[in-house]
Amino acid sequence: MRDNTRDYLNLFLDDIPLLDVRAPVEFSKGAFPNATNLALINDDERHQIGICYKQHGQQAAIDLGNTLVCGEERERRMLAWREWWQTHPQGYLYCFRGGLRSQTTQAWLREAGIDAPLITGGYKAMRNFLLEEMEKCIAALPFEILCGRTGCAKTRVIEAQPNALDLEGLAHHRGSAFGRRPGGQPSQIDFENALAIALIKMRASDYPTVLLEDESKLIGRCHLPFSLQDRIKSRPRIIINESLESRVQVTLEDYVAGPLEEYRQHFGDQQALKYLGDELLAAMDRIKKRLGGLRYQQLRQQLEEALAVQAINGETELHREWIHALLADYYDPMYDYMLAKREGNILFEGSRDEVSTFLNQRRG
Repeated sequence: MRDNTRDYLNLFLDDIPLLDVRAPVEFSKGAFPNATNLALINDDERHQIGICYKQHGQQAAIDLGNTLVCGEERERRMLAWREWWQTHPQGYLYCFRGGLRSQTTQAWLREAGIDAPLITGGYKAMRNFLLEEMEKCIAALPFEILCGRTGCAKTRVIEAQPNALDLEGLAHHRGSAFGRRPGGQPSQIDFENALAIALIKMRASDYPTVLLEDESKLIGRCHLPFSLQDRIKSRPRIIINESLESRVQVTLEDYVAGPLEEYRQHFGDQQALKYLGDELLAAMDRIKKRLGGLRYQQLRQQLEEALAVQAINGETELHREWIHALLADYYDPMYDYMLAKREGNILFEGSRDEVSTFLNQRRG
């Protein structure tokens, strides 16, 4: 029989499966990447029990819980837990504070002959642990920052380096007004939890350096910790320089062709282009004020024409017109302004291929 644990570090380092028995509403507000939510009590039951607890005390709340979750409903939840445990025998369970709900679940499973150790302190203790460790990692890790104008394919370089941390991947967003992806973004808490775990794993890997893409304070709606923002501004930089035409091609691939394929996987061939077009037009609308009235109208018209041609024959070449103008007149000046505020020394500057070679050679 395994003991309960408070070894939060190794739970996250080893990707131990976690059984979260909190109510769905709690899970949706914040969870861990390796957690599965199979609640002891659902949202409505939790609400009723909470009222009972406030009015009549703990024992009355426990009695109400046993009344609400009994008979066939209890067996249904027990079956889900047993099936989960058969698939994840090395797992641990938890509730919010490691209290009554996880202890009740543990006791019920024990009656069924299943050893189900729980996490002492529950979700709250693990969340606090991750926040504390995240700040320690941000302060200590030897970050280097990969910079470059929009379309330089910084993310592709990041993905190819084992010592790199993909912030945009964690945020499920490409990092600009046009960067939304099918499926949406994680909640802020989920993003922070995933970021903290990734940082802890980077610290444990003991890489000489950790590569981050140059990001602003927001990746879509996900907010970077202030301490990480400060380090991104001050750490040594590696800069990718690519021609405008090369960056147009990459942008076409990453913001038109790539998302279209993702939409096909989510919505099928017939609806994919509609979703892509709606999202591109909405993104253009989001930067309307920054573009100015005339430039916005011109770019939106070019985008509408490109989408119309694509709908007829599948050709994407016309997208190059609005992408070219948007990069040259909007994103490039914005990037140059941001880069001027960075303080770190420049370690290397070159084309994407040259930067990749530089990074690979340094790793040996």
